[in-house]
Amino acid sequence: MKMGMRVYWLILALVLVSPLFGVVGAGIVGYHEPLDLVAGMIGLGGGNQVWRGLLPDYTFPGVPDVVGYALSGLIGVAVLLIPSILRGRRK
Repeated sequence: MKMGMRVYWLILALVLVSPLFGVVGAGIVGYHEPLDLVAGMIGLGGGNQVWRGLLPDYTFPGVPDVVGYALSGLIGVAVLLIPSILRGRRK
């Protein structure tokens, strides 16, 4: 197997394992995003948001949090890798 393919498989494996740290681990230790905590302290944590983002809280409607977190990771990796792969093929 080429070295480049090993890197892609490693990235895929890390993305699939990431929910263990991001969702399950955060729930175990009671972690909350620091900016969410500060926003709540100064009264900006309400529902009057104009735009919540493409993948708010790394979730998809109707999908368990762990699966949504992994899908968000895969989409994020793809957004970064696909342009770099395409750029590399042009050279």
